[in-house]
Amino acid sequence: MSATSATSASTPSAPPAATAPHASPQPPHRRHIAAVVLLVPVLAALALWAFAWPAARTAPHDLPLGVAGPAAATAQVQKQLEAHEGAFEIHRYADEAAARDAIEDRTVYGAVVVTAQGPKLLTASAASPLVAQSLQQAVAQRADGAPMETVDVVPAAADDPRGSVLTSSVLPMTLAGIAAGAVVTLLGLRGRRAVGALVGAALVVGTVAALIAGNWLGALTGSWWPEAGALALSTLAVSAAVAGLAALLGTPGIGLGAFVVMMLGNPFSGASSAPEMLPTPVGVIGQWLPPGAGASLLRSVSFFDGAAAAGPALTLAWWAVLGLGAVLLGSALKRRAASVTP
Repeated sequence: MSATSATSASTPSAPPAATAPHASPQPPHRRHIAAVVLLVPVLAALALWAFAWPAARTAPHDLPLGVAGPAAATAQVQKQLEAHEGAFEIHRYADEAAARDAIEDRTVYGAVVVTAQGPKLLTASAASPLVAQSLQQAVAQRADGAPMETVDVVPAAADDPRGSVLTSSVLPMTLAGIAAGAVVTLLGLRGRRAVGALVGAALVVGTVAALIAGNWLGALTGSWWPEAGALALSTLAVSAAVAGLAALLGTPGIGLGAFVVMMLGNPFSGASSAPEMLPTPVGVIGQWLPPGAGASLLRSVSFFDGAAAAGPALTLAWWAVLGLGAVLLGSALKRRAASVTP
């Protein structure tokens, strides 16, 4: 080997030319901070809209109200009620007995009965203490300025005259359902095991809730088993919906289900007033969701011997069946995907 070659071989190569520095990507923690700063106010605004807006607009909207008595005698009363434009949906009845039957069947929230002694207001505080109070303020005044006689046909429980316990039961049932659906998902239960866990949890929740609200607090006055069943079905409708969405969409399904039943279902339920006291179409939407349907079902079985219970019971059953079906479908899809993967 020549000296020139040896020197060339032993000489270290020159360091590579320095490259222009590239802009470093934004640190992940900055993106996380930005997401929190932007997302939290949006969620707060949505929560304020969902909870505060219906409460601020609480007023009768086509509220079913009866007028009973001879047509000639009730004409003035009906004209007075129709002066509240859009407030009442007037139902006519021949006499006081028919009006009482309509209230007990949950067809109307109250009725003005024209008698020989003067008009009389029939209410049902069990259907909604707020509506009963509103009717007294709006129509319980005779033409001569004297107050009408008011009769509470279906009163609320003596231990819960304002219906506070029944109203307060909506949120715990919703939270229990969300928790059950989330826990079943996060524990990895699938298929029939998940269905069994959801049904079992709902039965226990319904039993405990009926014991507390009915036996202990005295807020429910109907038959114990239908009340426990209504509370259990309300819980199952929520838990099945949350678990079903999670089975199909993954963990984000928990958030979606919780958003629907908590941010929309709870404030739109009308439990503290009545669906017809909420802005249109909020009251209708609320009755399609588990919290609103659950509150209506509980009122029906507790105070009205099951009158008008079919609609809300069917709504809750559909939520439960579709949710449990989604749980089974999601499990079947995962098994099929696992069998196809080599």
